[in-house]
Amino acid sequence: MRLGIAFVCLSACALFSGQGVLAEPSFSKDLTQAQPVTTSPGFTVKRLVNGLDQPWSVAWLPNGDLLITERTGQLLRVASDFKSGPVAISGLPDTTAVDGQGGLLDVAVHPNHRENQLVYLSYSERAKAGWLSESSTVLARARLDANTLSDFKVIFRMMPAARGGRHFGGRIVFARDGTVFLTLGDRGTEERAQKSNDHAGSVIRLHDDGRIPTDNPFVSNKAFLPESFSRGNRNIQGAALHPVTGELWTHEHGPQGGDEINIIRSGRNYGWPIITYGVNYVTGTRIGEGVRKAGLEQPLHVWVPSIAPSGLAFYTGPHFPSWKNSLFLGALRGQALVRLELRDSNVIKEERLLVGEVGRVRDVRQGPDGYLYLLTESSDAALLRIEPK
Repeated sequence: MRLGIAFVCLSACALFSGQGVLAEPSFSKDLTQAQPVTTSPGFTVKRLVNGLDQPWSVAWLPNGDLLITERTGQLLRVASDFKSGPVAISGLPDTTAVDGQGGLLDVAVHPNHRENQLVYLSYSERAKAGWLSESSTVLARARLDANTLSDFKVIFRMMPAARGGRHFGGRIVFARDGTVFLTLGDRGTEERAQKSNDHAGSVIRLHDDGRIPTDNPFVSNKAFLPESFSRGNRNIQGAALHPVTGELWTHEHGPQGGDEINIIRSGRNYGWPIITYGVNYVTGTRIGEGVRKAGLEQPLHVWVPSIAPSGLAFYTGPHFPSWKNSLFLGALRGQALVRLELRDSNVIKEERLLVGEVGRVRDVRQGPDGYLYLLTESSDAALLRIEPK
């Protein structure tokens, strides 16, 4: 069954309760007999940068230049006019662990970059050398002067470290109040996502210098880590602020099925691995206790089977009025760009674009010019821009 050929979005009991959490998620399933989805004729894809090596994230500096991370360990600067090739930025640490899904991950520009020149990076860091090597997801910041980083400092380190190259999370999002969110995967060990004294499988919230906000949900509970903002997240690789509410929207990888869209709210538990719409790899057996349990959050939207989502952006630009406030994400497995049409916090329609045309889509962002930008994933990847015809 080829993923991404077709879909149907089934809205079930789309009723809100309390703080606007859906009682039932909407579903997207791959049905071979459904009508195929074709690329919209209303846009073109412009290739801006070629030859990227496993790019993971893109962000914009105030002057319009772009920063692109390559998971293999390079941070690149691209001029806003795209007339010259990428330039490597020096000053990165030599402790990045390029292992499996790990490496140099996200890049984010401080909201007050014009004044402080700060940029933020997430990456997997070697914690122990040798054949029993371990690694942790870390959050670091540094000052960017032209093409050089200085005052490089790790402001958060996920503990405990773990072996293996799976589920690092790593998305960085600045909230409207100036605090910063970092997503953390379960590192391939399911039960860690429910341990109160473990960073794995959570979203953390910090001040921009690494201090812990006093209004974090678990600050006064000594059984929990005070950095934690949410729990029970398997592996979030897409995160963005809602343009109206300012809430943190995310998606996360399920196992075999069960990719999710969630709104991350303070102190909530998103259930992994107690509840999930996915099943065990190979055997297809049930994971945990089923798909719901009292006290655990239900997702807004679920994909069965998985599309392997990555990157996330709300579209608010002027160039595609029919896409206004849609949520866009990449589908690695589905090799597509996915558009979710929203009504309040309900997913009412799904559209799959560029199916099989540009390869695996690793990151999706709206640029300051109001266009949608994509990073593909390969050893010869590209930065793409979607423009109206």
